Amino acid sequence: MSQISRRSLLKTGVAAGVLSATGLPLRAQAKKGGRLRLGIAGANTSDSWDGRTHSDSFMIMCAHGAVFDCLTEIGADGQLKGELAESWEASADAKVWTFKLRQGVTFHNGKAFGADDVIESLGMHTAEGAKSAAKPIVSAISEMKKINDHEIEMTLAAGNADFPFLLSDYHILMFPAGQVDEAIAKGIGTGLYQVESFDPGVRFVGKRYADHYKGDAAGHFDEVEVIAINDSSARMNALMTGQVDAVNRVDVKTEALLKANPMVTIMEVTGNQHFTFPMQTGTGPFDDLNVRKALKHGVNREELVDKILQGHGKVANDHPIGPANQYYADDLEQNSYDPDKAKFYLKEAGLDSLDVDLSAANAAFSGAVDAAQLYQASAKSAGININVVQEPDDGYWSNVWLKKSWCACYWSGRATEDWMFSSAYETGVPWNDTGWENARFQELLLAARAELDSAKRREQYHEMQMIMSQEGGTVVPMYANYVDAHSSKLTNSGTTGNVFQMDSSRFMERWWFA
Repeated sequence: MSQISRRSLLKTGVAAGVLSATGLPLRAQAKKGGRLRLGIAGANTSDSWDGRTHSDSFMIMCAHGAVFDCLTEIGADGQLKGELAESWEASADAKVWTFKLRQGVTFHNGKAFGADDVIESLGMHTAEGAKSAAKPIVSAISEMKKINDHEIEMTLAAGNADFPFLLSDYHILMFPAGQVDEAIAKGIGTGLYQVESFDPGVRFVGKRYADHYKGDAAGHFDEVEVIAINDSSARMNALMTGQVDAVNRVDVKTEALLKANPMVTIMEVTGNQHFTFPMQTGTGPFDDLNVRKALKHGVNREELVDKILQGHGKVANDHPIGPANQYYADDLEQNSYDPDKAKFYLKEAGLDSLDVDLSAANAAFSGAVDAAQLYQASAKSAGININVVQEPDDGYWSNVWLKKSWCACYWSGRATEDWMFSSAYETGVPWNDTGWENARFQELLLAARAELDSAKRREQYHEMQMIMSQEGGTVVPMYANYVDAHSSKLTNSGTTGNVFQMDSSRFMERWWFA
């Protein structure tokens, strides 16, 4: 059986050294019970249980981390494992994949899970008129064949060595066949927690689903409550005063205050999260490569890392592949802050100066407005006049991102290079927020996806990162560590996932009260 797993570089921690008779760290013996209260940023009043629409942390945690399951899951150690898929096999060319599904799994309404649910759930992403960020993943499947109720064969249009990883995407949730509309309306999944109440943009309450297939290995709380707290100061205060047990997106400016509280623990991991300023390259002036190069040399990256991240990250180089990716190109020439070089490229574009709007809200990432204003100040000496347009937090992802020609944005990164590139930079995908197209880049994307030779893949992904850095439409100034915080009463196995924030969005599944 082929379970292609090359994610050892994603590991973020080492489990405690003292082992019990089970082989697990002693501290990993989970205690059951209690009600977990989370204060989470990234909520919107337009939120729903439709996984195709999920783009921010609140719904990713509630859906992907509590109510629903995917076929595969990336563990806290970075290794791929089965979730609703028990195992899988690939043909030699990685085009035909056969998945064996778990038996004895039921949806929260009692319906048994099987192959029909997989076929209908995947088909949702390519249905006529569907708007799904996972469409590039699912559209690569040319045929799905039900072998029996618990076995399914998927044939891809072209080989993809990373395909099982892609099926862990938080958009690709499993819904009950024939009941999808009801499941979206009520939140009916196979996850560890069943919906008790849901007020979009405000609160989710879930209750542990009895006799869940994961047994005692996960989902240790009796109840979970996720409270939308988009305001950073209010979120930190809620943790400090004990109103919630854990929060995401720690405001690093308050880190010292949090550390001074003996009842609070900072949780920080290095992953592939990156903060960006995407330009829509089909719109002037961003359709001019020289303008894009000028803007890349007009930002002081070190200043952003120091002042916005407070050192919790590192300088990035205008491409999305992060330091936790296997083929991260750390040897590329750095796009550095250089006002003279920025002026040079403006002249190449036939301009003496540049006036441009930059939309930002702290919904994009914590400190996004401040980052935009620092960018404004650093670019001024290059003759670039940036007008920072402060947008409302609520509705930012539906009203600003993909709508305004230049804005602030964040990406969690992805576990594989192809996953990241195909999510946001493949021609025509829904989340290509720059609309940037490059023939050589697209050629390499398809070639690397099917390439099984790791050395060749490395060369291909390095060249893609170089092309993006030099010609792409995204200013990527910094990689940001995931910095979350929780009550010292909470603990986990000793290893924390770094694919997304809050233990790869699996906090409700993997943690417990000590």
